[in-house]
Amino acid sequence: MSTHVTIIGAGLGGLTLARVLHVHGIPSTVYEAESSATARTQGGLLDIRDYNGQPALRAAGLMDEFRGIVLEGRQAMRILDRDGKILFDLPDDGTGGSPEVLRGELRQLLLDSLPAGTVRWGHKVSGVRALGDGRHEVVFADGTTVVTGLLVGADGAWSRVRPLLSDAAPEYIGISFVETYLFDGDTRHPTSAKILGAGATMALEPGKGIMAHRERDGKFHSWVMLSRPRDWFAGIDFTDPAAATARTVNEFDGWAPELTALISDGETAPVLRTLHTLPIEHRWDRVPGVTLLGDAAHLTGPNGEGANLAMYDGAELGEAVAAHPDDIETALTAYEQAMFSRSAASAAEQLDLHELLGDGTPDNLIDKFAGN
Repeated sequence: MSTHVTIIGAGLGGLTLARVLHVHGIPSTVYEAESSATARTQGGLLDIRDYNGQPALRAAGLMDEFRGIVLEGRQAMRILDRDGKILFDLPDDGTGGSPEVLRGELRQLLLDSLPAGTVRWGHKVSGVRALGDGRHEVVFADGTTVVTGLLVGADGAWSRVRPLLSDAAPEYIGISFVETYLFDGDTRHPTSAKILGAGATMALEPGKGIMAHRERDGKFHSWVMLSRPRDWFAGIDFTDPAAATARTVNEFDGWAPELTALISDGETAPVLRTLHTLPIEHRWDRVPGVTLLGDAAHLTGPNGEGANLAMYDGAELGEAVAAHPDDIETALTAYEQAMFSRSAASAAEQLDLHELLGDGTPDNLIDKFAGN
């Protein structure tokens, strides 16, 4: 194959694609806007599923390394009511198909598997244009450019590559998260620690909830979930951490203090995460020389599938290119048709946030985990 693959975005999907291409001897370059691998925190726990995330890692030849970063016991799930009473408690017996890892550690594993120089940091895309014959020019904020015969947008929700293929834009779903952390939680926050399970813990009511994960070394990663219009959050000054925390916690008046303390005692400034989606059936007509993967192609609300699907997309695209090195359009057509069906089916099958915070909560979630 003479075409050098240009990947925009060094998230899990883009890095998986680069790694699978490397396994097959196909060169690629990944351009990432962030200045380094440690420029920001990389999120919390991911359950890497045995039907998409793990096969992607297997295609990348990284299953042994993956097993080395798994956090044992974190597949446990606990559901509480507002008083902290346990409604459902599912232990991790070691037989589950979705072992948990930290997103940052998984990303570093993928980075370490690539040849030096594959990822070009500090390359923020300012524009992309078609040159004809399947070739595209990418323009970066520093004025440099690159021309490529195969361009892959792995650049997330606000992809700069997507407009080459689709007019679709992410839409706010009416739900946002407010995120914070507690450190050395078992020692310094024993009351909250006592109600948390070994993995994920949720307390839910219609329209709102509190969720927490136990991570590594006593770190508690917590989120408030609120069904509110964007204007409601715009009325909170998140540049004032104390005021933003107080306003957020006020929505949980009457809840058990050991639950609200997961937010009120937060040791990092609260961060607002507004949630957006693309249409479930998002697809496009084949455009020579360019495609998308992960959230750039099929953004949904948090449902445990996003990172897994991005990695699977990356692996499948890499395998398709390797199978048709001299016919890129055949490779991209096969990849896209399978990806469109896969992502739409996944979105339709998952319990989404509107169900999670809807009138039937938490019973619907308990039924799901209980297999009813």
